[in-house]
Amino acid sequence: MPRYFFNVYPDSAELDREGTEIADSYEAQAEAVRMAGEIMRDLGRRFWTGDEWRLEVIDAEGNRIFVVRFSAREVADGEL
Repeated sequence: MPRYFFNVYPDSAELDREGTEIADSYEAQAEAVRMAGEIMRDLGRRFWTGDEWRLEVIDAEGNRIFVVRFSAREVADGEL
């Protein structure tokens, strides 16, 4: 079974050194979305700074196969 690594930036403390065995890249994508949701929930107020976070999925050969980017910020009335 292929091994995928899920690295979170800008928090370099969240580099995945062990990886996870997952059946295929489609299941790895689903896992990345689930992980991104958990990260957004767990960040609480830190998520709303406007900083960009990203979750990169790397295969066992070291190739970046996809990236999930996410950020949020609070806006004043009428501001876009």
